[in-house]
Amino acid sequence: MSHASMLKARRQHQKTKKLLAVAAKQAKRLAKEALAPAVKKEKVKKEKVKKEKIKVEKVQKTKPTKEELGRQDAKKSRADAGKKGAS
Repeated sequence: MSHASMLKARRQHQKTKKLLAVAAKQAKRLAKEALAPAVKKEKVKKEKVKKEKIKVEKVQKTKPTKEELGRQDAKKSRADAGKKGAS
């Protein structure tokens, strides 16, 4: 048997095997449907819930105090000093 004919036989075998498997699955599914009572599920309508809009009050930004400004400047100066020392 040549290599080509061997491959051809293998493909044919795979094809028939797959067809048999599909047919078996379908038969099993049909048998399961036949056993189960034919009951239709009733659709349940969900009530729509209206979303209420919540009013959000805007908070006005306050100006930072002298202490906070001093802290921010100190942080910036420390960060700048760290960058200068690294390079």
